[in-house]
This record gives sequence, structure tokens and C-alpha cells, in this order.
Amino acid sequence: MELVPIGVNKLQREGFKAFIPSPFPPKGGFEFDSQIIKKGSEATRLLGKLDGITKLLPDADFFLLMYLRKDATSSSQIEGTMATMVDAIEAEMKVNTNVPDDVDDILHYIRALHYGMKRVTDDNFPLTLRFVRELHKQLMDKARTTHHSYPGEFRRTQNWIGGRTPMNAKFVPPPVEEMHTALDDLERFIHKQDSLLDVIKAGLIHAQFETIHPFTDGNGRTGRMLVTFYLWKAGLLEKPVLFLSSFFRKHQMLYYQRLFGYQSEHGNVAEWMDFFLDGVIEIANEAIDIVEKITALREEDVLKIQKLGKRASESAAMVLPKLYAQPIVNVAAIQKWTGFTRAGAQTVVNRFIEMGILTPKNKDRKYGQSYIYRKYVDIFSE
Repeated sequence: MELVPIGVNKLQREGFKAFIPSPFPPKGGFEFDSQIIKKGSEATRLLGKLDGITKLLPDADFFLLMYLRKDATSSSQIEGTMATMVDAIEAEMKVNTNVPDDVDDILHYIRALHYGMKRVTDDNFPLTLRFVRELHKQLMDKARTTHHSYPGEFRRTQNWIGGRTPMNAKFVPPPVEEMHTALDDLERFIHKQDSLLDVIKAGLIHAQFETIHPFTDGNGRTGRMLVTFYLWKAGLLEKPVLFLSSFFRKHQMLYYQRLFGYQSEHGNVAEWMDFFLDGVIEIANEAIDIVEKITALREEDVLKIQKLGKRASESAAMVLPKLYAQPIVNVAAIQKWTGFTRAGAQTVVNRFIEMGILTPKNKDRKYGQSYIYRKYVDIFSE
């Protein structure tokens, strides 16, 4: 594919240059070479395989919930958050009050993903600029931020990436008026019927959104959510189970380099797309592997439970499926699930420890102990 400039840097009256996007998509459209098309086809095939294998899980929603947490953690860590997925689970379930403050970033991301899924599922809401603003509002409302984020509102002032001012910034997105024009183009592109593979289109949508940078804060996280929602809405996935943030975090410097290449006046769209499709292929394969490992672990632990006596196996069978959604628990959680007394719930916990399913989260703690389904959590953390 030839270089396709998607805009130019223009001198502004304030003395800095800002990137002014060209009409999007370009008049001649995007024509990718056979290597990109082949890679796009392979990515599409793997998404179909992932979709099929996920349907075999009896608790696919629990798998999805863990993947939401995994993506929320990776996407937030790209922006500097240090909290982990385990911190987020503990904070969600309130089994530990001693969690890092920046776990709030992850919880807001999870909230935004849940909101977007409900909006798409219950309301059949289209991927419009309004949907994007609603996602951003959920992500940023009452969230930690270093400056005003104006939740759910497109920016009204100039922003920039890198550097202390627009004069020495790494990249200066379009001024407000041009930003709105570019957003309108992007919205039309999302809904336009064309010959592009949906997985390729998802990559273009993400890169163009990051180029426009329409919010004062939260652009990266919102743009990464858009990828998942677009692939889901396009029908490639029955559930939104493909999240690319862990790939982008793993290759964070290259992620930024490829985006900056896309945003340059040379318009290196092909290099960005090659990188993006590598991410889809890697993460789809990883998700397929995770499903297979979860299936094997479940079978292994169900066999352990079946070897218990009748009453013990019945109470254990009540608890195990819930651990797929909440793999960090305390005795109070087990009481709530089973209706047992505290002593009875502790007996269930002890039994799970003996079977090697649960382990104490902090072995030195005498009171207020929580327990983790370590093998399960590790599958998502590898």
C-alpha cells in the first residue's frame, strides 16, 4: 500500500502547528496490499474460532467479566496506573480495604465497559458520537485526573500530546472546529457500507479517533473500548470478548510509534494496520488458549468436588461456579452465597484449601483473611 496522508500540519495563529485531518476516508479509499488482506483474513478467522469456543463455556459471562477486568487493568496501566487486576477484584468485592488509590482508574474503566455493553444489548444503540460521549462520561465522571476531564464532553480548547506546550509537543491534534469536522467524518465512516474487512476497519477507527483526540483526557482508554464495541456491533463476536489493551501495553512504545506514524504527514497507514492486526491475531489466540485452560481447570476441580461426601460436595458445588466471577473471597462472601453460619462457611473455605482450589491471600494475616482462586486468576495474568 502506498503512503496515504490523512492530514497535514498547519501553522496556527498562536505560533504552533496542529494536525488538520483530510476528509476521511480518503477520496480513493484505502487499498491494502495482499499481505495486509491475508493477515486481516486470518484475524477474522481467529475471531470466528474464538466466538465459537466461547459459546461452549457454560459460564461465558464470567469469562467475559474476567476479560473486562484484564483489559481495564492493561488499558489503565498504559496511562500510568500501577494497580493490578487482583487489586481491582479486591476493590470491587470489598474484601480488602487496603488497595492502591489508582485502582479507581480500573474500576471506572470496568464501569464504562459494562455501561457500553448494556447500552448496546438492551437499547440496541448505534455506535454514534453520542455513544462515545456516554462511554467517556462513565469512564471519567468522579475519576482521578490530573486536570479537568469534562466527562462526556468533547473538548472546547486545544490539547496536545507530549511536551509542556503545543510549541514543543510530540503531536498536536486538530483545533476544535476541525476536530468536529473530523468526528463527523469518522461517524459516517463507522456506519458506511464498504468493501473493507471489519477487522481492518476497526483498526482504522481506533487510529483515526486517537488522531482526532476529542477529549481533554481519557482518549486512549475510550478509543481502545471503541475497537471492542465496533467488532461486536459488526457481528464478528456474539459477546465482546476481544480486548487489545494487553497487547498494546506489552508493546507500548511500538504502539505509540505506529500511531505517530499514522498521524504523520506521510500517513503510514499500512505499518499501523500491520501492527494492529498482529494484535488481533495474538490476543484472539491467547483468548482461545485461556478458554481451553479454564475448561481443563474446571474439569479438574469438579472431579475433586465429586470425590467429597454428599453434603460436602453439595456445598462445594454451590461455591465453585461463583468463584469464576469472584475469584477472591472472604468468609462473609461464602456465607452470603450459601446461607451458612460463619463456622459453616469457614469449613467450606478450609475444604477448598485442602483441595488446592483456594489459598490464603495473605498467610501472615490472622483476622480478616481473604482467599484467592490462584490457578484461575493466574490463567488471566500470564
